[in-house]
Amino acid sequence: MVLAKLRPAGPSTAERIRSVVAAAGSLSLTTDGHCYDLISMHTVDDDGVLRLHTPAGSLPAMEARCAPAGGLPALLEFTDLAPALVRDRVRAKVTLAGLLTPCEVQDSPGALVLRLDPARAAIERAGLVEHVEPGPLAAAAPDVLALEEAAMLAHLDADHPDIVERLALLAGPAAPAARTRVRPLALDRYGIVLRFEYGAGHHEDARVAFPAPVRSAGEVRRQVERLLTRACASRDRRRT
Repeated sequence: MVLAKLRPAGPSTAERIRSVVAAAGSLSLTTDGHCYDLISMHTVDDDGVLRLHTPAGSLPAMEARCAPAGGLPALLEFTDLAPALVRDRVRAKVTLAGLLTPCEVQDSPGALVLRLDPARAAIERAGLVEHVEPGPLAAAAPDVLALEEAAMLAHLDADHPDIVERLALLAGPAAPAARTRVRPLALDRYGIVLRFEYGAGHHEDARVAFPAPVRSAGEVRRQVERLLTRACASRDRRRT
């Protein structure tokens, strides 16, 4: 007998970390006794290599130049915030620990480019911390919607609350009857996560899976339309 392969409920832990890092516009850098907030100063290539583009005269650059031959021990922290104004907007926190070493990059004049060689990676979600080894992290790729997710969710939340309400019909028992509102919380190739909020301050999240995983942002509309058709059928059955 051949068992059907179950579809993952969402991206893997390594993919989630790669997605947060790829989409982040800022990070916190901690070295030996120093902490810096860096905005729009990091890049990640297709192989997952993270580089900091620090001004040549900045304190992080000077620390890196004075570091031992092995590199500057560093901790990089990323905070993933929900695009919609939901309660508790922090969806995840990612930490990367390793060594920063200067590298040659031709298109960064006036900057010292530091490459991170990670030794440890972790992500904290809903109070739970998961760790990923450097090998699997480098082998993973960001979710295909990682870079478009924020804009797509903000558009859905601001301009299509009716669609969000209809999608909520598919959330099943996770959708609380006493909720005061529902907002889009997260989006990935496997589906959309909705946040149901109670008047007393409590909230509950529920994933609504796409009929099939998407391969690009251009396929999301079609999958949402299929979900809405299913939601209408579900509503009609409840009325009869």
